[in-house]
Amino acid sequence: MNDIFVLLGISSWKPVVAALLLPPVPFILLMLVGTRLVLPRRGLGWLVALSGAVLLWLSACSGTARLLSQALLAPPGALPLQRIAELKAEVQAKQPIAIVVLGGGAKSLAPEYGVSNLSGLSLERLRYGLWLGRETGAPVAFSGGIGWADVAASPVPEAQVAARIAVQDFGRPIKWTEERSRDTRENAAYTVPLLKEQGIRRAIIVTHERHMPRAMRAFVQAAEGSGIVFEPAPIDLLDAQLRQPSSWLPSTGGLRMVREVLHEAAGRAFGA
Repeated sequence: MNDIFVLLGISSWKPVVAALLLPPVPFILLMLVGTRLVLPRRGLGWLVALSGAVLLWLSACSGTARLLSQALLAPPGALPLQRIAELKAEVQAKQPIAIVVLGGGAKSLAPEYGVSNLSGLSLERLRYGLWLGRETGAPVAFSGGIGWADVAASPVPEAQVAARIAVQDFGRPIKWTEERSRDTRENAAYTVPLLKEQGIRRAIIVTHERHMPRAMRAFVQAAEGSGIVFEPAPIDLLDAQLRQPSSWLPSTGGLRMVREVLHEAAGRAFGA
């Protein structure tokens, strides 16, 4: 599917298509269809409308996000502290290891700072990547150019913004930046050659839990035959307690997480 978008020259439409296909839009349309059917077929109309309402409710619950993530993505768990200690020992033994942080969006101007800034998603990834770099001693790379959805939002490559924030706000430099990628596949396609040039043999990938399965697939495919081994270090793991009533109450956070899970599932299904 991604190749079709590129072939047709409409890759910039990807964010628009995703917004229309993900909740709440489909369920709102389902409710409208049910309302229209009430007059000619009362029973069917109410069934369709109520189904849309129930699905709309569930699409904003953190419990739904966790169930969908487990069923559709099966993401890896957090990087254990013991593994972090092992990586530190490997780095101290001069093994070529790097931390690779994947960008998640940026904006050209944050009025409160007066300069460009990272999105919340990207800032979370950067923070954890820099923390891993500090704990293990491994150098950190950041991959992110100007995404399809960020062309108007940020004319500055995301990796440049991240490099500035890493030094100014965290006091830790990013060793390598990849500034051309516009999506996950390009993150991998442009970052793998950079790692090869630097002689890296193991890369720890940092991104959100929902994004990790697709990111790992992209990097493994891009590095085929290179000998580079990739290891996941996901953040923001879904931990909603399915037996707690609060996990089944609609929230903005729940809607965001459900949308992210479905977005990643669609990306994997269509090869994006």
